[in-house]
Amino acid sequence: MKLLRVVDVSKRFDGQPVVRHLRFELEPGEILAVLGPSGSGKTTMLRLIAGFERVDRGEVWLQEKQLSGSGRHVPPEARGIGFVFQDYALFPHLDVLGNVTFGLTRLGAAERRRRAEEVLDLVGLKLFRRRRPHELSGGQQQRVALARALAPEPRLILLDEPFSSLDAGLRESTRDDVRAILKQAGIGAVLVTHDQEEALSFADRVAVVRDGAIEQLGPPEEVYHSPTTPFVASFLGHTNLIPGQARGRVADTPLGTLPISKEAQGRVLLSLRPEHLELLPPGHAGLEGSIVKRGFKGHDLTFEVATPQGRFRVQTDYRAPWGVGDEVVVRPREAAVVLDSSPSATASV
Repeated sequence: MKLLRVVDVSKRFDGQPVVRHLRFELEPGEILAVLGPSGSGKTTMLRLIAGFERVDRGEVWLQEKQLSGSGRHVPPEARGIGFVFQDYALFPHLDVLGNVTFGLTRLGAAERRRRAEEVLDLVGLKLFRRRRPHELSGGQQQRVALARALAPEPRLILLDEPFSSLDAGLRESTRDDVRAILKQAGIGAVLVTHDQEEALSFADRVAVVRDGAIEQLGPPEEVYHSPTTPFVASFLGHTNLIPGQARGRVADTPLGTLPISKEAQGRVLLSLRPEHLELLPPGHAGLEGSIVKRGFKGHDLTFEVATPQGRFRVQTDYRAPWGVGDEVVVRPREAAVVLDSSPSATASV
């Protein structure tokens, strides 16, 4: 049985559509990342699942129980869903133990304490149970918020950009810790984020959202390497969008005749990730150009190459010898991905 089913859910505010025909399912213990730009309806999606907002149409089911739709609206506190807010929403006047036991009102005092200490042990904060939130680091506060959400033993946890306020190093380690905790507890989760790396590394599946609708949903590797639309290709990391004329499994493009990801005929728009291009010295077969930009990121280099056919972004390892002004040849080393769109623009970065 599916843990969560969201069936054709839509929501408007002041007559404007915010969520449009939202439809997906979640397996028990699965983590789904909802990824999209600011204003794309991500948080509203979470609030509709949690019950903080009523659906205008559609249904939300948690296993066999209908939570929303067809005139039914189960209140948030009765849904069996945990929620971790972006700002953690901890009570500053309560210690860690008090924050975690706060929502366990249906248990006796001894059982509340036992359950709170159990989840604090799970998140690695049992020794900090008497500290107040202001005495904790950002990562520790985030784990207290997660412990509070886990304490009532929900079947599903919703996380609204929970790592966004942490610095880069702490964000990565805390994210890894939270994923491990969720997997150990066997609890399904939906994470909302605008951070592409976070979505790809944290989730079992990724849903890319645009204007309140899911544009593509699938495993991280599939969504990254086989985007279906120009928006997904461009939003989920950098890409080169290239027009072409397809003839079966190849297409004629500004980069020459390229193998393509699926059979097609006529005008197509193709996606080639920067790491799927390579740079070679002049004299090799390929598209000639000159480097106009070089970006060093430690483990790799990103170049922008100006050619007569447009500019291309190319990613290499850190040992590439090229610099700004160097003449090079750009050549693909992977098949280009055919996007579900008719091209209307020239090659772009």
